[in-house]
Amino acid sequence: MSFYVADEIASQPNCWEQAIGMVDAVRDLLPRAGERVAYVGCGTAWNIAQSIAWLREDSEQGQSDSYVASEFPYRRSFDRVVVLSRSGDTLDVVALLDQLGGRIPTLAFVGVEESTIGSLCDARVTLPFADEAGYAQTRFATSVLALHRAWLGHDMVPVIAQAREALKEKLDERHVAAEQVTYLGSGWTIGLASEAALKFRESSASWAESYPMLEYRRGPIAVAQAGRLVWLFGPAPEGLGEQILETGAALVESTRDPLAELVVTQRLALGRAMKLGLNPDRPRYLRKLPAGLVDPVLADAMSAHRARLG
Repeated sequence: MSFYVADEIASQPNCWEQAIGMVDAVRDLLPRAGERVAYVGCGTAWNIAQSIAWLREDSEQGQSDSYVASEFPYRRSFDRVVVLSRSGDTLDVVALLDQLGGRIPTLAFVGVEESTIGSLCDARVTLPFADEAGYAQTRFATSVLALHRAWLGHDMVPVIAQAREALKEKLDERHVAAEQVTYLGSGWTIGLASEAALKFRESSASWAESYPMLEYRRGPIAVAQAGRLVWLFGPAPEGLGEQILETGAALVESTRDPLAELVVTQRLALGRAMKLGLNPDRPRYLRKLPAGLVDPVLADAMSAHRARLG
């Protein structure tokens, strides 16, 4: 049986090539050096927004923060708000833009040509080649990240090559069988660790957590044991690897580029779902409406939100 998400995971290197090819065309729409920018999303988009914000600030382009749309700090001042939404209709992001009311310049990254969010923002960057049929997001968000990394000066050619190799790599059956996975990141890969854990949870209905690397030994390591897995986006800080192995848990320390490594974790989530007989295109209790349909619950919520704003 084939799944949309499997095809979408496999298409990521090609999507990244298209995304980085857009940089010159969209450069004038992207935040200017020195601007204070808030990157916003929900779910996968929020995880990737965290990585983008960290990378921009680390590149000395200006203060960059990331927020989940439902918890945006309206009292803070920003020069620009950048939102990520594959569908372009994410309710919490629509509510955020409605609340901002045009007071702050806004930029949207969306996966479809026509959308509510695209129309509400001052500018938009559309990646239709990265839109997805499956519920679980993979290639759209990673393509937005690839575009930003190229914009910030990262050489993405070797990253794409590593991702292609990651797609060929045979999954370790011991990892697929792990009853629990904890992903650890540092700096910009904290967002990737969160995304890897989210994908494992929603695709396979399995237990996954994520933390900054050095926070793991301040409590979360207590769940580690034989039959469980700890996966690091990068080398372990001194002493951490030994601590993890002492628990009996399996340990993976990635040596490839973290974005390429994310592809392996996506494949692991898919492999786990298939092992359990689940459909990763239909995560439990989650749904994605076909294009053109409006969720009446979301429509009512949006109407109520507009009424509250007067």
